[in-house]
Amino acid sequence: MATFLYKLGRLAFRRRHFVVLIWVALLTLAGVGAASAPAAGTTSFSIPGTEAQKAFDLLEQRFPGASADGATGRIVFKAPEGEKMTDADNKATVAKTVKALGDGSEVVSVTDPYTTNAVSKDGTVAYTSVRYDVPGMELADSTRDALEAAGESARDTGLTVDVGGDALEAGAEMGATGEIIGLALAAVVLVVTLGSLVAAGLPLLTAIIGVGIGVSTITALANALDLGDTTSTLALMIGLAVGIDYALFIVSRYRAELAEGRGREEAAGRATGTAGSAVVFAGLTVVIALAGLAVVNVPMLTKMGLAAAGTVVVAVLIALTMIPAMLGYAGGKIRPANEKRKNKAKAKVEDKDKAKAKDKAKDKAKVTGSPGKPARPNMGTRWASFVIRRPAAVLLLGVVGLGVIAVPATQLELGLPDDGSQPTSTTQRRAYDLLSEGFGPGFNGPLMIVVDAEKSDDPTAAFTSVADGIKGLKDVVTVTPPAPNKAGDTATITVIPDSKPSSTQTEDLVHAIRGQSADIKADTDAEVLVTGTTAMNIDFSQKLNDALVPYLALVVGLAFLLLIVVFRSILVPLKAALGFLLSVLAALGAVVAVFQWGWLAGLIGVEETGPIMSMMPIFMVGVVFGLAMDYEVFLVTRMREAYVHGESPSQAVVTGFRHSARVVVAAAIIMMAVFGGFIGASDSMIKMIGFGLAIAVFFDAFVVRMAIVPAVLALLGKKAWWLPRWLDRALPNVDVEGEGLRALDDSRPKGPADEDRELIPA
Repeated sequence: MATFLYKLGRLAFRRRHFVVLIWVALLTLAGVGAASAPAAGTTSFSIPGTEAQKAFDLLEQRFPGASADGATGRIVFKAPEGEKMTDADNKATVAKTVKALGDGSEVVSVTDPYTTNAVSKDGTVAYTSVRYDVPGMELADSTRDALEAAGESARDTGLTVDVGGDALEAGAEMGATGEIIGLALAAVVLVVTLGSLVAAGLPLLTAIIGVGIGVSTITALANALDLGDTTSTLALMIGLAVGIDYALFIVSRYRAELAEGRGREEAAGRATGTAGSAVVFAGLTVVIALAGLAVVNVPMLTKMGLAAAGTVVVAVLIALTMIPAMLGYAGGKIRPANEKRKNKAKAKVEDKDKAKAKDKAKDKAKVTGSPGKPARPNMGTRWASFVIRRPAAVLLLGVVGLGVIAVPATQLELGLPDDGSQPTSTTQRRAYDLLSEGFGPGFNGPLMIVVDAEKSDDPTAAFTSVADGIKGLKDVVTVTPPAPNKAGDTATITVIPDSKPSSTQTEDLVHAIRGQSADIKADTDAEVLVTGTTAMNIDFSQKLNDALVPYLALVVGLAFLLLIVVFRSILVPLKAALGFLLSVLAALGAVVAVFQWGWLAGLIGVEETGPIMSMMPIFMVGVVFGLAMDYEVFLVTRMREAYVHGESPSQAVVTGFRHSARVVVAAAIIMMAVFGGFIGASDSMIKMIGFGLAIAVFFDAFVVRMAIVPAVLALLGKKAWWLPRWLDRALPNVDVEGEGLRALDDSRPKGPADEDRELIPA
């Protein structure tokens, strides 16, 4: 592979006009497609195989046209101090609002609070509900605007009016300001790491082009493939992070090759052949982790994962082709690594030589450059040497530290965000609080019971039996009379819990109702199904929990096999997988501490604590595993390269850190900056994802890869690189270390290339 990528890099360097033209054409084509494609909302939400989804499907069959999964809007009214909602003026305002709401094209029904008993006992709070014929994520913007305008009009009369419900659910806001800050910080890190604005600009430019192609393609296909805003957000988040990092590693290796005296075209080829090989395998681990989300069997997650995986593939291809091409355009503006430090040392030697007598020895020193005093080892070398001297202590400290941080993960509570988790400044949250104040928290999350009595001899008796049985359960406030369909074989019952939708008491109530279904079916031949938004959230969380272990086994197993091929070792991939699990558990602990317990929540703008988003664990496992393997591949392949070329195991660790530690640290800071930019989003889901990924990268890069990995390799010694002979013969030789390129050293002259030579008068 190294030889093939070496040739590809040199070809891209020579044919740079053609390569850049292709990528610009692809970006233009994707942009035109995105601009001309029909607008599409957020992807529809369904959870195949769950009871809540089965009930929705049954309602579509037995109640045609009722739009069982349609969105619900709710306008909550509160009378001024000393007044009641039953006063004539206030009733007139509500009637006007109800009439205005009924004019929408997507509206199915609007309730009158005075005929549906939707007025609180003290008469101060009332609400009206609006049902729509499409889910909340598919509502037209004009419908949402009409709902908010009706509330605003009622508010002008002096009432306290707020709007809630899933009808206001819209695409996630990405937080453009935070992203700009993240990119700015990434640019600063690149300048410090690569030493010039030109070198720093290449990773940013190519990453933006790659993300532009990926996100524009998603936008162009959004309507046809039912892709939504959240899909684009994930692709943007991952694409920027890996795009910058992959380009950074190749540019950094290019500067190192220049420092060894190779010509620019040769250095570009070598950088693509060595660092590019690591980019390919690192990208494969990310693609495996993201595409593996299909195992969960939730269409929304599958589409998000595949779209983000496609963006990663684009980032890898750009790093392998466009980066060498751009290096050709940069020419002498990108200097060899450590050139400034070498020039300073050389200048000191020459100043000293000038003070000496002019003799033959001085002239020779002036031409060739005296080495002077040995250069001080860089930070990576000093840190690796420290770890090798005290591997047990570093390993113990790293494992115990992450273990302590992971402790809050044992109290993890999963759920999906509702209006109660919104900031207090939003109308959804205020409507949620008003409804809880007037009627109780359970009114924000009613349960819908579907009774299928098609096989029952007496459907009416079955409906009554189910309703009576639910009334006797704990945590039930209200049970509405059964509402049968025209055929009389199916009925719906609305149950109002006593607890808020995201509470464990409501979840227990759902399980209790479902627990009665077996007895009811035995007695009446009727099937009882629980659905509604609250039940759907509970089923979604359970489905993700059940899929976590199979998903983890699949992703880690495939990546483990891939890393065996890369490192030709058993223990190194095993150590990589265990280190990843440790960093993910620590990151989950930090997420629980901040978003569930409220520790330091004010620092990142978390106004309301509560259950952790149910998709967070499996999402974090997928994304963080791929990114964690990036650092593993980039760092350890350089160690293996040194070991294969004859260095001792301990010295190979030091060599790997000397060449790669600075770049890995820079890559980690860049990823943290990109992910951290999403913490500024107003959407709680995006904020949680941004924080979780940023803190996970910190733990994995700075604790696991920078401390635990060298400590383990130091303790294992040669055993770290052990591989059974039969397996060694069976595995393909992918040559990530660039061993095949060593043959080129014998056939090519060493020393600076002609374009880099500087004439010195003798």
